[in-house]
Amino acid sequence: MKKIRCAIGLVLFSMIFSTLSVAQEKELSVNPNSVYPILNHDIMFKKRVWRRMDLKEKKNRPFFAFNNEITKIVIEAVQSGILHPYMNDSLKTRMSKEEFLERLKVPDLGGELTDEEKALGFGEDEEDDWGDDDWGDEGADASASSDEGGSDYFFPQDVSVLEISEDVIFDKKRSRLYYDIQSITLILPAENFASTTGLRKEVGTFKYIDLVALFRSMPQEAIWFNPQNSHEHKNLADAFTLRLFDARITKIANPENLEIVDIYSKSPKEAIMASQRLEHQLMEMEHNLWDF
Repeated sequence: MKKIRCAIGLVLFSMIFSTLSVAQEKELSVNPNSVYPILNHDIMFKKRVWRRMDLKEKKNRPFFAFNNEITKIVIEAVQSGILHPYMNDSLKTRMSKEEFLERLKVPDLGGELTDEEKALGFGEDEEDDWGDDDWGDEGADASASSDEGGSDYFFPQDVSVLEISEDVIFDKKRSRLYYDIQSITLILPAENFASTTGLRKEVGTFKYIDLVALFRSMPQEAIWFNPQNSHEHKNLADAFTLRLFDARITKIANPENLEIVDIYSKSPKEAIMASQRLEHQLMEMEHNLWDF
């Protein structure tokens, strides 16, 4: 009887010990997608925020400098196999290189002549006029072509919107608020699809920690262009850390998973004002945390 009790006691002790070990390990773990090694135990406050960054806006132009566009650097890294895209900002399912390139294809808008139009001779004069002159050469370079299929692709300059997913974290150990970017999604804006769906198109999502490693490995190419002082160009990773961009809030984590524009669907103006109001609330919260 005593042996049975001892065995039961050992089993219960091992179960309690393993449970406590797992709980302690979870508290002492860090987010693998974070560039900041903040222990879960030290996080006093966290809120997930999504932002829309228009690279054509004046303040964001340094990220979109000619021939050094951030989208160009990312797309070329995927083509060379250095960078791996994901399906969405959950960062759980990888996207293949082929699917990524497929999403960059220019949609077929049905611009070819019908058999009836060809029989009537439409388009013949235009071909003769544009045959071998300089304008014809420029037209041939107007779109990028795939080495495999020869299909036309959008330029990196066309991918002019980034969606930033980040955690706003207050670290109680360091008494500091962090804007911890988790992922960045490349987006083709809606105007590129005005003749088809009229909706934006997500090209691919990337772990921010992977992008930081890529930018650090390309100090001469991955630059934030300083228009005031060419000697003070910064690495793109530093530019994000210093928050040298303008990106309005489009969503804050909520039970319905609604974006701000969905909540204020009847008034786009009210949606923009709500986005600004949420931005000010985050700033005010950071200020108030210092009062304690």
